[in-house]
Amino acid sequence: MRVIDQDGEQLGVIPTAEALKLAMEANLDLVEVASDAKPPVCRIMDYGKLKYERKKKTSKNTKQHQVHLKEIRMRPKIGKHDIEFKLKSARKFLEQKDKVKFNIMFRGRENAHHELGRTILGEIQEKLSDLAKVEQAPSMASGRNMIMVLAPR
Repeated sequence: MRVIDQDGEQLGVIPTAEALKLAMEANLDLVEVASDAKPPVCRIMDYGKLKYERKKKTSKNTKQHQVHLKEIRMRPKIGKHDIEFKLKSARKFLEQKDKVKFNIMFRGRENAHHELGRTILGEIQEKLSDLAKVEQAPSMASGRNMIMVLAPR
């Protein structure tokens, strides 16, 4: 088998017994790193350290941020201060790298005034343009709701 010592230097192709003896003298383990190679490649190293590094690497990959879709609901007759308040929470979500779905719900006679919803969503889009890009443009969904989805830049 081909053996690499703890400093990364190749010791060449040596018998298994001799490689194990070298590892024991160094108080380390003989770890097979490439079993499919001809001859197999082994490294003299601390196996516990290798296991720890692999575990750390996999846990780092799983800790990456998941993108969530946060929904903010409002009506077309929403007040200026209420819009500002909802924008503040949308900013917080976008800074956390989450997507934000704005949902304007129309009731009764409000359904005849979709332009109010488009105006509100246009204003929101303009005020959040520094943090977000439009993923789904304002559109009517399921008859009485107008939605727009913003994704973080």
